[in-house]
Amino acid sequence: MNHSARTWDIFCTVIDNFGDIGVTWRLARQLAHEHGQEVRLWVDDLDSFARLCPGLDTALAEQQVASITIRLWPRDGFPDDVDAAEVVIEAFACTLPDAYLAAMQRHRPTPAWYNLEYLSAEDWVDGCHNLASPQPRFGLMKRFFFPGFTAQTGGLLCEAGLFEARDAWQTDPATQAAYWQALGLPPRREGELRVSVFSYETDALAGLVDAWSLSATPVTALVPAGRAVTSIAPLFDQVLEAGTLVQHGNLTVKVLPFTDQPGYDRLLWSCDANIVRGEDSFVRAQWAARPFVWHIYPQDEGAHLVKLDAFLERYIAGLPAPQAATVRDLNLAFNTGGDASALWPDLAAALPALTQHALDWAKRQRAHGDLAGHLVHNAENWLQ
Repeated sequence: MNHSARTWDIFCTVIDNFGDIGVTWRLARQLAHEHGQEVRLWVDDLDSFARLCPGLDTALAEQQVASITIRLWPRDGFPDDVDAAEVVIEAFACTLPDAYLAAMQRHRPTPAWYNLEYLSAEDWVDGCHNLASPQPRFGLMKRFFFPGFTAQTGGLLCEAGLFEARDAWQTDPATQAAYWQALGLPPRREGELRVSVFSYETDALAGLVDAWSLSATPVTALVPAGRAVTSIAPLFDQVLEAGTLVQHGNLTVKVLPFTDQPGYDRLLWSCDANIVRGEDSFVRAQWAARPFVWHIYPQDEGAHLVKLDAFLERYIAGLPAPQAATVRDLNLAFNTGGDASALWPDLAAALPALTQHALDWAKRQRAHGDLAGHLVHNAENWLQ
């Protein structure tokens, strides 16, 4: 569908190192590359952003990367001479600067203003998606735009051609063999399982390491350098850093350097199962069509466990009861620091069926359309 080329400003505060900026950077690229929009991305932490975007120069307050204007969002002294865009997105309820709100008041026509919300599978999201919220103090209107898992929400970020690229990768043994070799790993052994681990700190990892080391078949854990390494490191008698390869029983742990987003997709596609966290890697794990465990961002008073349960209720629907219980129990154990070791053998035994389920789930979610496309369509209707 053809849409007008509009100007967009996306504002992002980096809260969880990579989650918020990961989502907004994907959204900015898709708006520019697939929908021809002129995008300016305001970020308050260029150092964290540079981990995902290696071409970024953290010393520059303004630069062009991948046809997108990147601006440092100064927490003090936001410039007064910035013109507002036609479409404005405050990602995840970040607060727009007063100087920019004044620019929005001056802009004609009045900008389409969206609060892009966090992803949730809770039932109430359907009724709140796209709700208007008058802002009488500024004479502006804002809408709440919710990603989600139903046709009544904004859907999930998914760029064109992603499934085709994934399928080509996963059906090409030579490409995968070259990938493992580039990571410094030997070819797979008979029956070996490879699992990526990109989680927050959790005691549950110790139980999984024990289960993997005692596994009847070899397990290789691919751990990008970061917070998951903090939980694993005390279990070994050596420093774990990018490039480290260590053996523990039938478990091999390979610590990987932090990678950009395309590199992370390839890791997810290549593994038999994935442990992911937050929002961005959580969605990419679903598109990878592999079984996964979701380490959701912890919130006060266990609010995150309500969100986890809402997602699991949708995700495991249709699975045989034993497999559904295994997926649910392993996710709950991982998110509460429980003992996950006894659950791993059941998950490993069910991997073929769970892989097919993951593929079917991804197809169903993609059928709802994608978040960037829904935003462009909504903004076009608003500004007509």
